Amino acid sequence: MCRCFCPPTTDTPIPRSHEPAEPSHNERVRCYECYRPKSLCFCDQIPSVANQTEVLILQHMRERFHPFNTARILRKALVSAELLVDHNEPLGERLESRELSDRVGVLYPGPDGRLLSDLAPHERPDQLIVIDGTWHHAKTLVRDIPRLGQLPRYQIRPAEPGRYRIRREPNAMALSTLEATVAALKAIEPDTAGLDQLVAAFDAMVQTQLDHPKARYGWRANRRRSQNAMGIPRAILHDLPNVVVAYGESEPGKAGCKRSPRGSEKRQPVYWVAHRMGTGESFAQFIRPPEPLPQDFLQHVELSPDAWDSAVTPTEFAANWRSFLKPDDTVVTYHASTMRLLENVDALPPVNVVLKSVKFDDSGQHPTLDSYLKSQNLTAQATEHGGRGGQRLANGIALVQHLNQIGNSSSGK
Repeated sequence: MCRCFCPPTTDTPIPRSHEPAEPSHNERVRCYECYRPKSLCFCDQIPSVANQTEVLILQHMRERFHPFNTARILRKALVSAELLVDHNEPLGERLESRELSDRVGVLYPGPDGRLLSDLAPHERPDQLIVIDGTWHHAKTLVRDIPRLGQLPRYQIRPAEPGRYRIRREPNAMALSTLEATVAALKAIEPDTAGLDQLVAAFDAMVQTQLDHPKARYGWRANRRRSQNAMGIPRAILHDLPNVVVAYGESEPGKAGCKRSPRGSEKRQPVYWVAHRMGTGESFAQFIRPPEPLPQDFLQHVELSPDAWDSAVTPTEFAANWRSFLKPDDTVVTYHASTMRLLENVDALPPVNVVLKSVKFDDSGQHPTLDSYLKSQNLTAQATEHGGRGGQRLANGIALVQHLNQIGNSSSGK
């Protein structure tokens, strides 16, 4: 799904009471070109379009296997097109390593985005980067990939409502990735043949899906729109007792507690605390750092060097952490960087949630979680764990409880 010019939307989970029935084995057999069920494959209708403008699609990993994703159709149809699929940071690294055209541009909305239809022929880009994902994913990709912020931006003005009726859109004028890219190519290279046939193939796919008697397991089967506008994870809404809130302090960077650019080095946790919401069980562990901890770091995390007298090795920590977790647990942290600490010591749980991805602060006026909690008149209850980690764990617990309450209140529970 593309958000190349559309206002923000919400792509939220289907409530459990509306979960579709498990599709049969035959329904699972797919064509791995269009990723539709074999019975609904429409690859023979997709034309070959000899586009002159190179199209580079950056697709968020979460969009990769969505059955109604249109980036796959574009890659199959456009002669000059490439699809890169990954999470934010790896995508940024892959884009950074590429040699882009001097006339490259990003198809993305914003006050500095020029309308492609207003450009003179010599001003038009000859390489177009398209972002593919939900609006939230698109925003995070643009935010987390510095190179995208350095490139010119272009946008389109839709001439008619979007036709993507099998996925929800924020308004009638929102378009899919395919529709938006075709509109952009028509503005850049209006004489290119086959673009209308590509849209016709897309329309046929949509109509076939809507007419299919087994479309109950598609998006349109869920007639009732979810009230979970914040995108609160299902585990927090429905499985709170099995939620484990966690926080970890990482080893300091080379300049004391000052952090180097994200992703430039792999750090291990040196202090890890957690709390299971259902039973109140807690977990706390000091992990032996690779080098002695400097005094400014200890002051920063509000702990004394004696705290590490009983520290374990990273391998021992990983084993102890896995022993603490139960099969049905969902581990929750506030920052993705905290979850990466577990990944760096081979202790990442299979089911995890990052709270920073939840849209609980629409105003954007609160730079810290502590600031947001105060704005909601929420008081984090002190935990038994010391230092800054104990306070941040308490803040995480308070936010999880808050999201559970407002999420279930908005759904009428």
